[in-house]
Amino acid sequence: MPDPLHSDPTQTDRTDRTDRTDETDALYDELLELALEAARRAGTLLRDGRPADLGVAATKSSPIDVVTEMDLASEKLITGFLAEHRPDDGFLGEEGASVEGTSGVRWVIDPVDGTVNYLYDLPSWAVSIAAEKDGETVVGVVAAPMRGETYQAVRGRGAFNNGERIRHRPAPPLSQALVATGFGYLAERRAAQAEVVRTLLPQVRDIRRGGSAAIDLCDVACGRLDAYYERGLNPWDLAAGVLIGQEAGLVTGGRPGRPASGELTLAASPALFGQLQPLLDQLGAWHD
Repeated sequence: MPDPLHSDPTQTDRTDRTDRTDETDALYDELLELALEAARRAGTLLRDGRPADLGVAATKSSPIDVVTEMDLASEKLITGFLAEHRPDDGFLGEEGASVEGTSGVRWVIDPVDGTVNYLYDLPSWAVSIAAEKDGETVVGVVAAPMRGETYQAVRGRGAFNNGERIRHRPAPPLSQALVATGFGYLAERRAAQAEVVRTLLPQVRDIRRGGSAAIDLCDVACGRLDAYYERGLNPWDLAAGVLIGQEAGLVTGGRPGRPASGELTLAASPALFGQLQPLLDQLGAWHD
């Protein structure tokens, strides 16, 4: 039997580290499985249950910042499903879900990212679900039912679309970059954002405005766009998409030295990020 007086203490340390790693992997597997199933269920509800006469149920920051009855139904479905399986977790949802939780895990949920698209029956909308552990996003799922696509990422494991690993495009020169952006709902902010686009547009290949931050981030991650930036995003808009982008090799951030946030979110391949970030900072993309 082992001699406790002459045993190697580093062996115990290694065993403890291995046990902690196994526990972490098991937790991440569980969170990913739950996020995928919640997003699948919500996506099916939204796709198949959309009323033909869908209308605005409420407005938020302005008359064009809308909520539909299906946003509310989707968030209720997601939070109910997750709470059933993990009752001690916290929640932060776009339509009001806010629970602290005691487990160290918090779910960040956008039940319909691209609500205006959904209202108009345009296909570019998604369900976005991220899981944070002790404040760090560790799992992200973006389901786009009208595309038949589900993007997913676990921190440190890469990013995937329908099970196939994804990677960003090689960085083009700035003049050949296809850049996506979005606009806020307040008139003053939209005017400032339009000025940024007015100056940026002659310097790039073209600008796209899709209407869903989560889908835009995933499109950069899988090489359909070269970059995406926007001011005014909320945590539920960006949490899952930013992780998916990072795991696909993108650099994400805000102003120089700052993370992606409501002030500014930018995602691009490393070389293009290095060109766009100072330009957007100079153009004032981070303020109204």
